[in-house]
Amino acid sequence: MAKYLSYDEALAKLQRYCAYQERCHKEVRNKLIELGIYGNDLENIICDLIEDKFLNEQRFANVYAGGKFRQKKWGKQKIKIELKKKYVSIRCIDQAIKEEIPEEDYYNTLVSIIKKKDKFLTAPNLFQRRQKLAKYTISKGYESWLVWEVLKELYPY
Repeated sequence: MAKYLSYDEALAKLQRYCAYQERCHKEVRNKLIELGIYGNDLENIICDLIEDKFLNEQRFANVYAGGKFRQKKWGKQKIKIELKKKYVSIRCIDQAIKEEIPEEDYYNTLVSIIKKKDKFLTAPNLFQRRQKLAKYTISKGYESWLVWEVLKELYPY
């Protein structure tokens, strides 16, 4: 059985947990439950973390959206889905995407993903090649209308 943590010990532990990297409210709540903190203590610790700026949903959404776009080249749709799974509000998600993903960078990233993937495809004709490229980029979270627009530009019939 885990040692019982006092309110102050749990708060200090969670401050370190949040200072290490940005966390969403769901992660913090799960960590507190894992530590055996429930009820009013759990809610009060979350409130203290928010007041002391250790926990900020908008800041988390911004870091998450920007990081997944720049590092993993995820599209906006996939980022939205993953943030929703973390119970981040729609308002924060939309603002994060608007702030962290410039339209020109988004378009250029999609073009580079398509060109890079195309080098490894062995489709016998243009139709199948475009289908495979579309399926791949849509699965990375890019909007289908935008994917098809780019494919028509890059590989006209």
